[in-house]
Amino acid sequence: MTLTPQKIVLLGESGVGKSSIAIRYFYNKFNSSIEATIGATFINQTVQVSTDYEVRLQIWDTAGQERYHSLTLMYFRGAKGVIIVFDVTNQASFRKAKKWFEEILLKGLENSKVVLVGNKIDCQTSDRKVEKSKAEEYAKENGIMYCETSAKTGEGVKEMFFNLAKELPTHTQQENSDLELSYTDTDTEENQTSETTNKGNCC
Repeated sequence: MTLTPQKIVLLGESGVGKSSIAIRYFYNKFNSSIEATIGATFINQTVQVSTDYEVRLQIWDTAGQERYHSLTLMYFRGAKGVIIVFDVTNQASFRKAKKWFEEILLKGLENSKVVLVGNKIDCQTSDRKVEKSKAEEYAKENGIMYCETSAKTGEGVKEMFFNLAKELPTHTQQENSDLELSYTDTDTEENQTSETTNKGNCC
């Protein structure tokens, strides 16, 4: 059975739920008060794409605060997949997601698989500020995938990672060895360097 490591980077403004999505996917749990990421945290998760093919996602959850912007750009290197997250209740976060996509193009990652993710779909309909049709239109215009998730309920999270894994190119262990040099499996909650912030109850 083929096991291929693939580097995935999570991008998005602070508070959109990047860490909550990663924790939901890895631990299948949710915490309404979560610590803001400083730098990046790293987890591994294996995805069974088919009966004879597995992908080991090396998921980098990056800081969303503007002061860490230049540091976050460092984690782009070697990324085969990029997940750009915005909060469907926050128009500004959608505009920021578009800017992150522009950064990806500037960094020469146009061949990476990109997923635009609208998170917090568990919120009240009246609280939603970014219509699904608008986000889908933007994704279609730019040739990227679009998914919607709720880290709070888990809706769409596994499906999003699975759909991305299916689209990733096949590489051998040797071709991806640069991703393995200095990293081991990391417990997102216990080993990250972080500062406390309350992201609210809707993630």
